[in-house]
Amino acid sequence: MDDAAAVPDERLELIFACRHPALAAEAQVALPLRALCGLSTDEIALAFLVPPETMSKRLTRAKRKIRDAGIPFAVPPGHRLPDRLAAVLSVVYLSSNQGWGGGSVDLPAEAIHLGRALAALLPDEPEVLALLALMLLHDARRAARLRDGRIVTLDGQDRTLWDERQIDEGRALLRRAMARGRTGPYLLQAAIADLYLREPRDWRQIAALYGTFARLTGSPVVEMNRAVAVAEIDGPEAGLAVLDRLDLEHYRYFHSTRAELLHRAGRGDEAHRAFRRALALTRTEPERRFLAGRLAETAPRTP
Repeated sequence: MDDAAAVPDERLELIFACRHPALAAEAQVALPLRALCGLSTDEIALAFLVPPETMSKRLTRAKRKIRDAGIPFAVPPGHRLPDRLAAVLSVVYLSSNQGWGGGSVDLPAEAIHLGRALAALLPDEPEVLALLALMLLHDARRAARLRDGRIVTLDGQDRTLWDERQIDEGRALLRRAMARGRTGPYLLQAAIADLYLREPRDWRQIAALYGTFARLTGSPVVEMNRAVAVAEIDGPEAGLAVLDRLDLEHYRYFHSTRAELLHRAGRGDEAHRAFRRALALTRTEPERRFLAGRLAETAPRTP
């Protein structure tokens, strides 16, 4: 890649430009999510697991720093693009991930478009290939994710609605990424996503990959997902033991995950309270309908 290399998408070009080293790492991701991807401050705060007020202040500080310091938002030369890649991948990933909530913008489709542009720009970067693979594997189930306006869990989805060509493309990209011999967070997630689509599901392999991912990132959300795999192997109480060590009080999926494991463990009253907490934190209508249904199903029965 020479210095005259053009970024093949204007939005991607702006995301690279926002990744200025004078800005805090979090702001380098949050600013383009707000300005270019259309996410609200509340949605960005959820992605970073912080209160909306905290994220609002961080965005304000970043904008003030840009203004006061006169930070130029120019696209770096071609040989410097890989230096800014991690934050750019975060923007694309978080916009795709947040899009599953059912917002007004088709963020998964937009993120896949940006992922393809990145893969054209940096075809030998394994994390670029892996992120595109991850998004394709998730998006392949789009048509099966909702039924009558409610979320359908993976095991309840109609597999005939899955886009098999997209799954094949995702798996081919995953193989290309793995052949590069470097393991990163997106490669691990893509490998996990692939395993979730296979039957029978290899829960031990999934748990092992989540363990590697957790050690790599230190993320409590990754540990939360590992708890699900642990519960499939050793039972719901073992999964709950993992969850009980996590501080994710403001994360809706933590409470819904905990609620499901409590329900499986026969702890009905606790499950009902956890579903109620998850519902209180949920903003999208399909998820609200799903959780309202689970709340009704776990309601204590009166004699």
